[in-house]
Amino acid sequence: MEDLAKTLTAAARGDFPPADGSVSVLPPVSERDWGVLSFSGCAVVFADVTAAWVHARIAPGDLAGPLSPSFLGALAARTGREIENVDLLTVAGPLPGPPPVALRETRDPAHPRIARALCHRDDVRAWTADEEGSAVVIGRGVAGRWEVAFEVAEAARGRGLGRRLAAAGRHLVPPGEPVWAQVAPANAASVRALLAAGFVPVGAEALLRRGQ
Repeated sequence: MEDLAKTLTAAARGDFPPADGSVSVLPPVSERDWGVLSFSGCAVVFADVTAAWVHARIAPGDLAGPLSPSFLGALAARTGREIENVDLLTVAGPLPGPPPVALRETRDPAHPRIARALCHRDDVRAWTADEEGSAVVIGRGVAGRWEVAFEVAEAARGRGLGRRLAAAGRHLVPPGEPVWAQVAPANAASVRALLAAGFVPVGAEALLRRGQ
């Protein structure tokens, strides 16, 4: 891999890097976005470390190595950053027409989901649903990709709103642009919502958060 943005664009089309056990090392795509991205049988580390440093800590053919606790801990210590979740990475294509749920755009930075998005993405836009506390957010994240996140108010859960909010992200991104979503594997409700909304798992990802 030589270009993370191009690799992600290809993966969104279902064109993945060779599953040859390789671990590529790229410079950070921005000061904010450092981390490890793993597809089936290959991975890329995008952080301010050398390939020699990475390959000294991941044995050839160790497919679990790039996202293992030992390597991520060493990477965090080396870079002075903190590891966030190891997330399932999913992607879906855009859809035409209005979203499948009534939404109102908001610029309120106090909403927890919006506040989090502003720390991780550029060009953030957010909408709330009729159910108080429910929201969907899009923005440009790692390597400029469009990402969606959503929040379902506790009182509104169990009625398919998460699926509709996830699907809304596919209608809210610019035409022709795939939309990505990261989710903790243990968050089964959100995983189910994303799958029901047409998102496809493509890999796993751990991002490195800058220290406060």
